Amino acid sequence: MVRRFPFVAVGGAALLLTAVTACSPMDEESPDTAASSAASATCDPASMKTLTAGKFTIGTDTPAYEPWFSDNKPDNGKGFESAVAYEVAERLGYQKTDVVWASVTFNNAIAPGPKKFDIDINQFSITDERKQAVDFSSPYYLVRQTVITTKGSKIAGAKSLADLKGAKLGGQVGTTSYTAITDLIKPDAAPSVFNNNDDAKAALVNGTVDGIVVDLPTAFYMTGAELDNGVIIGQLAQVGVPEQFGLVLDKGSALTGCVSKAVDQLRQDGTLAVLEKTWLADTAGAPELS
Repeated sequence: MVRRFPFVAVGGAALLLTAVTACSPMDEESPDTAASSAASATCDPASMKTLTAGKFTIGTDTPAYEPWFSDNKPDNGKGFESAVAYEVAERLGYQKTDVVWASVTFNNAIAPGPKKFDIDINQFSITDERKQAVDFSSPYYLVRQTVITTKGSKIAGAKSLADLKGAKLGGQVGTTSYTAITDLIKPDAAPSVFNNNDDAKAALVNGTVDGIVVDLPTAFYMTGAELDNGVIIGQLAQVGVPEQFGLVLDKGSALTGCVSKAVDQLRQDGTLAVLEKTWLADTAGAPELS
């Protein structure tokens, strides 16, 4: 039932190399283009007021997970989000040596208050609630949430949301993966909340939960490379506007327009689609749960 994908050894890490995903940002233009249209300022290192003059500071969490990053080293340019981050920096006129990486937890990145980064990239879904505390760039990826488990679990044969009502599920704190459990699946038991996906995966392995919810590329990577007998149950339906990943910036950042302009250029010239082909898994093998 689970579609497996080939892995290519790159820098000692197993990475997914497959066809373009069904959630490609090339599939449709973002409805949220206000930030991009606001990019009237000159966008170059001499003009932009970054955290450190002449440098471009990018935040992400530790550990930095596959397939978004490789070998837990955001600065190596491998993995979809690392590659996107360096492409954005390059479009803004920064060399790779000008990029500085900062370790920032997921929740701290989207909390109100001054940031220790110029942008943060860590699979942040753009939501109205989060927009009250931070700025987002134009989206660089359209995403679906997915339920995974292991063979032999009581939900391994689930075909619908109704089949998951009696399941004990879990997801990472503060994420749309967790919200998908509470708002879409609505299981009878309160979901478990985890600090990160490693903790969620460990709970799945030891049987504390029957299944966990993660984004679709992570689901393919976990079930194909990290879990013994991993199973993708299915992806969850989109509700309203498609879920989108965006770069996080400080609320009211003077950089938001320039960063959005760079992301828009990457979408329009096909760079984002190429990066997806290189780093992310095809989604055709994941059924939709309804």
